[in-house]
Amino acid sequence: MKYQYMKLYYLLCIGGMLSFGLWSCKDHATTENEEGPYKALIERVIPGHAEHFKTEPLKDAGAHVFEIESVSGKIVLRGNNGVAIASALYYYLREYTDSQITWNGTRLELPDTLPGTGKVIRKNSPYDYRYYLNYCTFNYTMSWWDWDRWEKEIDWMVLHGINMPLAITGEEYVWDEVYKSYGFTDEDLQGFFSGPAYFSWFWMGNLDGWGGPLPQSWKESHRDLQKKILERERALGMKPVLPAFTGHVPASFKKFFPEANLKKTNWGNGFEDTYILDAEDPLFEEIGRTFLEKQAEIYGTDHLYTADTFNENEPPSDDPEYLGELSARIFEGMKAADPEAVWVMQGWLFYSHRDFWKAPQIKGLLSTVPDDRMILLDLAAEIEPVWKRTEAFYGKQWIWNMLHNFGGNISLFGRIETVAEQPAVALKDSTSGNLKGIGLTMEGIEQNPLLYELMTDHTWRDTPIALDTWLEEYNADRYGTKDERLLRAWDILVRTVYNGKTIRDGAETIISARPTFEGYRRWARTKLNYRQEDLLPAWDLFIEAGSGFKNSDGFGYDLVDITRQVLANYALPLQQQVAEAYRKNDKKAFEQYSSEFLELISDMDELLATRKDFLLGPWIDDARKWGNTPEEKAVYERNARDLITLWGGPDNPLHEYSCRQWSGLFSDFYLPRWKQFFTVVKTQWQDFDQQAFDEDIKTWEWEWVNKREDYPLEPRGDAYEIAEALHKKYRDRIVPMADKMPSIIYNY
Repeated sequence: MKYQYMKLYYLLCIGGMLSFGLWSCKDHATTENEEGPYKALIERVIPGHAEHFKTEPLKDAGAHVFEIESVSGKIVLRGNNGVAIASALYYYLREYTDSQITWNGTRLELPDTLPGTGKVIRKNSPYDYRYYLNYCTFNYTMSWWDWDRWEKEIDWMVLHGINMPLAITGEEYVWDEVYKSYGFTDEDLQGFFSGPAYFSWFWMGNLDGWGGPLPQSWKESHRDLQKKILERERALGMKPVLPAFTGHVPASFKKFFPEANLKKTNWGNGFEDTYILDAEDPLFEEIGRTFLEKQAEIYGTDHLYTADTFNENEPPSDDPEYLGELSARIFEGMKAADPEAVWVMQGWLFYSHRDFWKAPQIKGLLSTVPDDRMILLDLAAEIEPVWKRTEAFYGKQWIWNMLHNFGGNISLFGRIETVAEQPAVALKDSTSGNLKGIGLTMEGIEQNPLLYELMTDHTWRDTPIALDTWLEEYNADRYGTKDERLLRAWDILVRTVYNGKTIRDGAETIISARPTFEGYRRWARTKLNYRQEDLLPAWDLFIEAGSGFKNSDGFGYDLVDITRQVLANYALPLQQQVAEAYRKNDKKAFEQYSSEFLELISDMDELLATRKDFLLGPWIDDARKWGNTPEEKAVYERNARDLITLWGGPDNPLHEYSCRQWSGLFSDFYLPRWKQFFTVVKTQWQDFDQQAFDEDIKTWEWEWVNKREDYPLEPRGDAYEIAEALHKKYRDRIVPMADKMPSIIYNY
């Protein structure tokens, strides 16, 4: 039956391609005998309850509307595609059964008889596009995902109203096919393809080869995985965004095209030069067309293409006319292969390199592409809304995005009031131009579920979200009740970790820094956007409420996460007492505080081990599973270890950019690293050489990256008992220790 549904879907697509439009096929309208994909979705989401639901087409409706109604003892979900129907399902589950589905805790306690709606519920979305994912997400979180994990994520997408996901899995296979069609051999391409954990930056032209060699088996397995991903996304009504050619070519390109006009560029961060084919070279259009044609042959197309030519690299000229000619050639290359191409551009360059990209340069770059053939992603609108300084991208369609997370780091953080208010404010702003959508463009997921539930709740509304009311409903959905203690705790969290002030992204713990007496390291930045002691009452309230929520998945995650955050914060004043003892030549105090610091790391490892969300083991195990030989498994494990520690080689300046607060990483990497630091300091007492230590520890770190070891795959220990014990142990130490902390420079 599945084949029949997909056959019908592709026939519809073929018909849709005969008429010009943004999408490659009409929205996948559901009919009476076409419920299969939707019934399967319902069964996956709420096993055993699918028979209580019925899906129907919503006739004469736009693409962005759903209805819910109780009819003859069944809950009828109406919509014209899977996104609408799934959104209707999730709306019903939240509003009528107090349910919630997040990466970090799910509550689905449906009664045998489902409550009726009492009336027809109808919701319209003011947003044509609901975008999802960032290039970086595909590595900081998704590097090792298999189909089972992707299937869960696709379900999460449609439940939360996503209809425009970035889809860049399996692109290495396309490039392999393209270059081999020109006669390149595996040897010619060996230094081109990166390892799997670094594809995001390979695709963006920042690096070549790092983390390789890439086995052919990976290219083929992820070709097949991408086909499954796209088949499911399209069957449910989503329109995936696929890559286009931006000029990045192998170093061996000159061997086959000696007259090609190549430009050398360097991302920095310790990596070698990469090569960009000049857009003026006739080969640019040819290679670009070949790539899109080959990609369409393998994966199909929905005519949406992502292309970012200067990701964290500056163009060779700031002349607006030059920049306009450049983008015109890139777009003409897309149209040569696909006359219906629409260019989706990340607006990150306008934020990250704002000194270069002033109004004339941005306007010049955008001016040569028709307004209806380009969509701009205001990639970090909750941090700095670029649309406000570009006249809403000078008439182009654009999407308001929440970036929120950098590097896949784990920290309680967010700009909750901005996220609650600003999408709707921008929507109603007379100067917001051609605002067409909202999106999530985080570098990593599976953290801070509150922020993502809040952001996606905008999909079906056009007014700001009232946080107090929304948080009450969130608590009911997450915990099954509106417990006054937890409501007070969340009010504290809103004022502290989620206040969004002072810092760009969430603070890290000093534990994850390469050991130092300083209060920070470049990517292990420790400045908080609140006073440590102000978070403690929220911790108290969660501990107090704990006994009543031992069966709540969401509460279990939140309890561990808040406890983790409090202790992660406490590490800094404790480490600073170690530093103070050294400066005062107080060996006794140094011994005391350094021992307490190491004990804290062990205690946090034990806490984090109680939740699968915080385990190193699955990250390593999932990487190794993709290998078919010991050599392939070793490559993937090295990739997995390297990304979350050194990022690149031993001297890489990005070390700790993607640090993780995970059990296993605390016990096997951070703890022994700090032990070595304290040992060396005591050996070199009053003559400690930080620079020499850094050079020496790099060798140990690189050995760890190349290590072969398994870690626990399942949680162990009782989260409630351990959190309560840690509360008793540390609660009364925190404020006095924070008061003793000397003034430090955060360099944030």
